[in-house]
Amino acid sequence: MIIYPAIDLKDGQCVRLMQGDMARATVYGTDPVAVARHWVAQGAQWLHVVDLDGAFAKAPKNREVVAAIVKAVSVPVQLGGGIRSMDIVQDYVALGVQRLVIGTWALRDPQVVEEACARFPGRIALGIDARDGFVAVEGWTETTREEAVAFARRFDGLGLSAIIYTDVQRDGMQSGVNVEATRRLCTAVSTPVIASGGVASWDDIEALVPLVPLGLNGVITGRALYTGTLNLKEALRRLRSLRADS
Repeated sequence: MIIYPAIDLKDGQCVRLMQGDMARATVYGTDPVAVARHWVAQGAQWLHVVDLDGAFAKAPKNREVVAAIVKAVSVPVQLGGGIRSMDIVQDYVALGVQRLVIGTWALRDPQVVEEACARFPGRIALGIDARDGFVAVEGWTETTREEAVAFARRFDGLGLSAIIYTDVQRDGMQSGVNVEATRRLCTAVSTPVIASGGVASWDDIEALVPLVPLGLNGVITGRALYTGTLNLKEALRRLRSLRADS
């Protein structure tokens, strides 16, 4: 299982939101590149970067910061936020972003996911942000009547590299991961699943480990790392120990 440190970008800074609310942002670093290097130095195998401004503006707003992060680190970068056209996907791929997360765009124009997977095999992930089990879009400001698991099934088998499942109500709250909802998604699709939202401590990482045989690829965590309730280096050590014991 991969632990993905989250680097959320707002006005060029590294922040964390509470339940996706831009008015409830805490700044954790004014130099996102330095933050990225720090997590890599701690052992991160991937970085999860979100252009929050882009998610709300429906277009990239922190492109130069993303480019600087990609250039500065030796690990692959997964990016979401404001990806609404094939030209944007192509631009980010050219910058060296390893995986692009398509969310709202997939709901508005489902065919683009199939096209993107065909044009950029292994580089596209589907982002499913859910509130009470239903898909939330437009920077989580709109909750649809599209059930999250059914939505995921529509795209299963297209060659997605991953499905990122975020429980919006838990995101940034350190209230614990939604293990059961993640389990339901893992058992419903063949695409690898990445859990997100609510990680507070090592206990939340450990609670997800039994889902790995069901298709869980990893977990995204942000606030827990920045506040120190989860130590990345120690969590990675514990994961290695669990693998060695199994």
